[in-house]
Amino acid sequence: MTQHPRRTPVAIVGGSGFIGSNLADSLLSDGEPVLVVDNLSRPGVEQNLEWLARQHGSRLTVKTVDVRDAGAMLAALAPAKAIFHLAAQTAVTTSLVQPGEDLDINLRGTFHVLEAARRTGAPVIFASTNKVYGGLPQIAVREVDDRYEPCDETIAASGVDETIGLDFCTPYGCSKGAADQYVLDYAKSYGLPTAVLRMSCIYGPRQFGTEDQGWVAHFLLSALRGLPITIYGNGRQVRDILHVSDAVAAYRAVLARIGEFKGQAFNLGGGPRNAVSLRTLLAEIARMTGHEVTLRYDQERTGDQPFFVADTRKIEAALGWKAHVSWRDGIRDLADWLRQHRLTPQAEVTRYVA
Repeated sequence: MTQHPRRTPVAIVGGSGFIGSNLADSLLSDGEPVLVVDNLSRPGVEQNLEWLARQHGSRLTVKTVDVRDAGAMLAALAPAKAIFHLAAQTAVTTSLVQPGEDLDINLRGTFHVLEAARRTGAPVIFASTNKVYGGLPQIAVREVDDRYEPCDETIAASGVDETIGLDFCTPYGCSKGAADQYVLDYAKSYGLPTAVLRMSCIYGPRQFGTEDQGWVAHFLLSALRGLPITIYGNGRQVRDILHVSDAVAAYRAVLARIGEFKGQAFNLGGGPRNAVSLRTLLAEIARMTGHEVTLRYDQERTGDQPFFVADTRKIEAALGWKAHVSWRDGIRDLADWLRQHRLTPQAEVTRYVA
């Protein structure tokens, strides 16, 4: 196992993206050298790298590498003392159209990251998703006002915990779920210090929301532009949303104590206090922007969860972490950022995918 000198970098695979760039900024601000490994395929991410470079200069290193290139990943990650793996194909809709590409990026790409880490012993913290739990048909829900509510009182009060059971659905759920399990197994099979964060809906500055992913930012951006929003389903779907600053704090907390919690998976979301239905969120956006949002409705998407709120008691108890930013304050923060950075003319129709 390679011993890393003190000033070797922390690598962020997918570090030019939304969560990755915020995580990089946090680490760099504390004096940590950071290595961003990214193929720069997502539109707009170059802006995130330019921002990081302006803020932090020479402490930032960028290597343009695709996770599907095993040899290049091995070489790129060789100097890293720790690895945050955030690179992914992130849209359910894309996975249904291009399942092979989804598998190559999300599963084989994760395998390449793990194999690189196995050479050096570097810890790996993996960004998983609540989609590994499938559509959750076992959670009966009822309609209450503008939202779905679980009939089970424990789930209604605390959310869905890590014991609910994995039930992969859609190619995206399968690729991310299989990668999730590979990451955990490398702790069992090889003793590699790994951990998994199964994320709910993360939002905040530097998010380039699209019609298929990053829906909170996409809703806000469309409302600010006066564009219509298409809702798949009736809008009573409930999600717990988490500001990116709280997500970054969780990632860093897991790495700081990876020796104690290697081989474990944690739910990461806003929890019951930050649980909102689409209708509630849209009403708040209308109030915030000062005009009504034009809505269109279409059929539910494959694998959509009527209700998902992360039970975060495990990560709270283990790491002392908790969500600090309330969803209303967080939405205002994102709206301010979008007004400054993203209000360029576009002719587009917004669509929601949970």
